[in-house]
Amino acid sequence: MLEPVRFVRGNTLALQVNRPMSANTLRLLTSLFLSVVLPIALVHAQSPASPKPGRIEISEPLTRALRHQLLVLPYYSVFDTIEFSISGDTVTLTGQVLRPTLKAHAEAAVRSLEGVGRVVNNIEVLPHSATDDELRREVYRAIFEDTELAVYAIQAVPPIHIIVKNGAVTLVGKVDKEPDVALTAKEAGKVQGVTSVRNLLTVRKFDYPAEVEK
Repeated sequence: MLEPVRFVRGNTLALQVNRPMSANTLRLLTSLFLSVVLPIALVHAQSPASPKPGRIEISEPLTRALRHQLLVLPYYSVFDTIEFSISGDTVTLTGQVLRPTLKAHAEAAVRSLEGVGRVVNNIEVLPHSATDDELRREVYRAIFEDTELAVYAIQAVPPIHIIVKNGAVTLVGKVDKEPDVALTAKEAGKVQGVTSVRNLLTVRKFDYPAEVEK
């Protein structure tokens, strides 16, 4: 009986036979395929793809929880801004606030969330200044008494934040329309005593439902 010639191609065991196979030889080859080749193929097919090195998955529920915790902080106002970034289980807080207690409360609120292992608190407490306090009131009135921008003042914490430090104004937040970005900066710049205006406002993105074909 002629023995089959065996050779390996890649990871697959291949067989070459020069003459027609007998029934016994066919059964032997079938058994070999079912016991060796097929299990290896199934293992490769079922193995999960390896994660890309260096990629950190950010939990969307954690992101939403962080936003909520910061927005409901006591004394968080239009004159404060707090932002965060996530790297693994570390949350880094940045921004500028009027009160030292707000900085401490923000860190405590974030630290209490499940999934947060470490908090880096880089929030800046703005220096106390009677002149800056007066500018905050005047810039607030200039912006939110404008007929086009008054709609943003009806929320508990308006989406436009006014940060004043040593006469310099920084605008942070989101507006609904592109023209409102420039208009807000224009109104803030009209206030006497304002030395500069840094405009970091962006336009809010809305998710509109797809149109249904009639």
